[in-house]
This record gives sequence, structure tokens and C-alpha cells, in this order.
Amino acid sequence: MNTIDRFRTAVEQRDADALEPLFAAEPRFFSPIKFKPFEGRAMVLGVFGVLLRRVFEEFHYVGELNGTVEAADAHVLVFRAVVNGKQIHGIDLIRLDDDSLISEFTVMVRPLSAVTAIGEAVHAGLVAERLLPSAG
Repeated sequence: MNTIDRFRTAVEQRDADALEPLFAAEPRFFSPIKFKPFEGRAMVLGVFGVLLRRVFEEFHYVGELNGTVEAADAHVLVFRAVVNGKQIHGIDLIRLDDDSLISEFTVMVRPLSAVTAIGEAVHAGLVAERLLPSAG
């Protein structure tokens, strides 16, 4: 089973621990909720933990595309999910390094209300997991 298959299985089974060996040493996670990426293994895996345990409901992949982006092995996984009662549709753009580990991960979702719902849920989860300081 290749990295993408293992990633897809881990996410669909909500197994955040199975994701750790799939990421490069210093991955970047580009999210629709902030301009700068989440960076570093601990933070990226923390974000995935929040997404899988606290944010997404009824998450499932519905398609896959493969190719290259800027000369890197790239895969697009198309997904559907529910966040706080809102139906969302999105894609995960995954770039692999030379060791077939995930080096960059970009998420794009629609509609705009889904981005807002995800942003609120992810922020609350990151604060609850102590990956971000609380605002107060």
C-alpha cells in the first residue's frame, strides 16, 4: 500500500496516530482558514487530530486524481463531509517528497460558510488541545 492509500485509509478510519509515519520531517499544511501554513510535524499532526476527532462528521473521499505539481508527485483527493451541520465539498492536494512522504498538504473547501464553520471548529479544537493559546 502506498503513502496515499495509507493516508486515505487512516483518515477514513479517523486514525490520527496512523498518519505520523506518512509525513516528512518538516511538513507544511495550507489551510483555507489562515494565510500562513501550519508548519512542522507536531503542529500538522495536531491539526489532523483536531480535524478527525473534533471537526469532521460523515467524512469520506469520493474521488482521486494523480499527477505532478512543480515537478513533485502530487495527488488530489476529493471529499465530502459535514461540519457543524453544514455540508461541505473539498479537495486535499497532497505533495510527496523524494521519499514518498507528505511534504505539503493543501485543503480547499466550498462553500464560504463551510470555511467559516471549519475555521471556528479548528480554532476551538486547537485551543482545547493546547496547540494554540486561549484568547482570554
